[in-house]
Amino acid sequence: MITENLSRRRFTKGMTLAGLSSPRLVQAIDPIKRNGTPKLKLSLAAYSFRKQLTAKAGTPGAMDMLGFLDWCATQDLNGCEPTSYFFPKDITPQFLARLKRKAHLHGLDISSGAIRNVFTLPDGPELDKWHQHVDTWVNHYAAIGCPIIRVFAGKAPKGMSDKQAIDNAVKNLEKACKRAGDKGIILALENHDFLMSSTRLIEIVERVDSPWFAVNLDSGNFIDKDPYAAFEKSAPYSATVQLKVELRDATGKKVPADFPRLIDILKKANYRGYVVLEYEAAEDPYVAVPRHLKQLRKLL
Repeated sequence: MITENLSRRRFTKGMTLAGLSSPRLVQAIDPIKRNGTPKLKLSLAAYSFRKQLTAKAGTPGAMDMLGFLDWCATQDLNGCEPTSYFFPKDITPQFLARLKRKAHLHGLDISSGAIRNVFTLPDGPELDKWHQHVDTWVNHYAAIGCPIIRVFAGKAPKGMSDKQAIDNAVKNLEKACKRAGDKGIILALENHDFLMSSTRLIEIVERVDSPWFAVNLDSGNFIDKDPYAAFEKSAPYSATVQLKVELRDATGKKVPADFPRLIDILKKANYRGYVVLEYEAAEDPYVAVPRHLKQLRKLL
């Protein structure tokens, strides 16, 4: 359990002060410990319909966020991920209440949220804006009962070493997680930007000291020569998972994902939580998404 992991880390810190442990163990986190057997539930990311959600009203196939929930209800899903990019420009408490009500009446969990942010920046006004942005969305997602939000680290700014960028990301993730935890929300770091290598992702993950931190595991983002090995390496730290229908092979070429293999990896890691389909391929999502959901549903 996360509380047990946190206690072990505090104990390790005490040992280090006494000269009985190495500095690395001070910061390392343990994989998430879960009771019971694997339990996978199915969700869909609104990003799968990014073109439809940004189309002008009246365009064939266009939808808004409330319409996305309506469509999810036709697909026998357990949950949905309302991506922040597609919320109205002016978000009111009334809109959030309508969204929460609709999800509940459709029998849908708000499985997760997703925002963009940059935490590799040095201290200053630009970084402060990103912290405020994250806090704003923590409040929005808390209002609709969302338990976990996908966040990024960002890229190393021009002239900054990767080491400094990682140090900045660790510091800022810890700060943001502390505030998110006050709302009962986990911030889950995606293998994105300069964290598309599993080695670098785990380097950050093992340093962020917060019970409100985990990985958002994206199957399509790894640039490792063996993306399945990278997925397996990262799975024990993951509190939400986004599956893509394509991933990169050893040459960097996009190829069809092996869903049975990915799901088997999650089950072997005793993953309990949502598997969120995030569809990014070229085929019309109204046609392709139901087909891929059907395939995943059989595997869960």
